[in-house]
Amino acid sequence: LKVLVRKIVKMARTKVFPHELIGEEVEIVGSTNPSALGIVGGIIDETKQTITVRRNDNGREVVLLKNTITFRLSRTGTTISGKDIIKRPEERLKG
Repeated sequence: LKVLVRKIVKMARTKVFPHELIGEEVEIVGSTNPSALGIVGGIIDETKQTITVRRNDNGREVVLLKNTITFRLSRTGTTISGKDIIKRPEERLKG
């Protein structure tokens, strides 16, 4: 029973967001960089370590480190910690 509980806890910790993020509208709701808080825009690129957001307010592109941010998807309201999706997008889609 203990082994089963450990496996379930481990699976819960390794929750992966499997969907494509490019094209999603997001708002940065948490960040170790205070200037990144509140950025709203569309994700235009994603790498293993970063996402690039085109800001809605001024059209500028901002590159954000995934491991330093938490963002909310505008379409669904889902909040995602960047630490949970530090993989290449194609690796995350495979599972």
